[in-house]
Amino acid sequence: MEEVRLVSAQSESGESKWLEPERRMRRSRRLALASVLLVLVLFAGIRWRLREMPLERDEGEYAYAGQLILQGIPPYQLAYNMKLPGTYVAYAGIMQAFGESLAGIHVGLLLVNGCATALLFFLGRRLYGNLAGVIAAASYALLSTSQAVQGLEGHATHFVVLAALAGLLLLLAARESGSWGIYFAAGLCMGLAFLMKQPGAVFILFGLQEIVWRGWQRSTRRKRLVARICAYAAGVAIPYAVTCLALYRAGVFGKFWFWTISYASQYGTSTGFTQGMNYLRDAEPRLFFGAPVVWCFAAVGILAEVYERGKGAAMSFILSLLVWSFVGASAGLYYRPHYFILLLPPLCLLAGKAVKWCTEQFQARVARRLSIARLSLVPVALFVAGYGQALYAQRANFFISSPYEVIRREYGGNPFPEAMEFAKYISEHSDAGAQVAVLGSEPEIYFYSSRHSATGYIYTYGLMEEQKYASQMQREMMEEIERAKPEYLVKVVVSTSWLRKENSDPAILLWAEKYIGEEYRVVGVADIRMATTYEWDEKAEGYVPRSKYSMYLYRRKS
Repeated sequence: MEEVRLVSAQSESGESKWLEPERRMRRSRRLALASVLLVLVLFAGIRWRLREMPLERDEGEYAYAGQLILQGIPPYQLAYNMKLPGTYVAYAGIMQAFGESLAGIHVGLLLVNGCATALLFFLGRRLYGNLAGVIAAASYALLSTSQAVQGLEGHATHFVVLAALAGLLLLLAARESGSWGIYFAAGLCMGLAFLMKQPGAVFILFGLQEIVWRGWQRSTRRKRLVARICAYAAGVAIPYAVTCLALYRAGVFGKFWFWTISYASQYGTSTGFTQGMNYLRDAEPRLFFGAPVVWCFAAVGILAEVYERGKGAAMSFILSLLVWSFVGASAGLYYRPHYFILLLPPLCLLAGKAVKWCTEQFQARVARRLSIARLSLVPVALFVAGYGQALYAQRANFFISSPYEVIRREYGGNPFPEAMEFAKYISEHSDAGAQVAVLGSEPEIYFYSSRHSATGYIYTYGLMEEQKYASQMQREMMEEIERAKPEYLVKVVVSTSWLRKENSDPAILLWAEKYIGEEYRVVGVADIRMATTYEWDEKAEGYVPRSKYSMYLYRRKS
């Protein structure tokens, strides 16, 4: 009987030793998932609080184009722009689900950002473990919401990152399984990332590099390398091919090609290297102070990766992704804040890698020697403290200021709140079929007013650029407005709505003064300040704004 008990005890002891690591793993997974869920709830709450924030220009463009799609009007017919139409379709889907409103658009962005955060957690966990996944997800949620990258606005780069992260996870799965179907799915996601905005092409190239490099490393896989590349390439090509076919059938392929290829090539090569480096230098402090703790740990993560590569490990997945992402953020050398959203996934993964690596180093070199196990948590505590500091530094935007105050603090005298008031006047004083022309780059007016543009030129940036199509584009815009005879015309006197250069062609500005004087009368003026002054109808006539930023609304005389 005693022998039976001894055998039973030994059996239970062995089972307990076998089950203990499994229990710890389950506990670790649960803790990681709970931590990520807490982060998701926190930043969803921030975005929900600011869901009524006025749209800025890019959001206005996407919202107007999406609105047109819901009306059955294809991209590039009534709204010209060099961006590929993926984000237009995404906005149309968001508005179909949540409504054609500020809240609807920003709730959609909340979900897009939350999904990207969750995907980054799974990617970090797959690469480096639970702790790294949590740190990466938390870092992305913070940085992608911060003012440093204009993260509260629904820029196309949010959609690029969501599709690319799905593609990266599939690439890792395909690398392990070797399945052609998964390679195809990975290519499909990367193709969608490109369709959201052209810089998404860097993720296509990164994926191709990974397939070639990993396949060539293993001689047993070289025979299947061509088939895998073909499967991946087929997935990449389908979104763009389907888009081209759909736009050709809609009769707008010529406009699509001009804007996304011909003009886009001019735009992308107009900034010199020196000027681009000046833009980058100006952007660096803003980016760093958005979350210093993430940048510092990411730097440590780079050192850790380099150290491990020096010990004979294979080419780093994450360092390679970092390089390609920086290339994407460098498109055109403009270095606008929201371009850096493309850089956030590898940056945050490196921060996660660093916290895990530092924790292991503390455990091996310090905690064991001093027999104080909790010392290994010092890197985690440092990250949490730095994270809290970053939240506190941005408390005004995240927790205190109104949506109006946030947009005004971020964009100064740009007429984003004023666009809502002008659009309200237009919609209340015109029929649904009335057309509007905006002399400036404020496409959000078309969206708010639910009125079609009298011209496809919803931006005037391109007209002021020193590029070979500028004068031609000005003539086309003038002709389209004169032909349409819009009931309302908006003139924006804000430098950032035009970005006029030293050698810009002034033809459209001279034409506007003459055309407005002959055909229109003023019915609204916005004197743009922290608290904007509005004058309407008779009071608008003869009103002289005190600020250097203003906006005028005109109605056709006859």
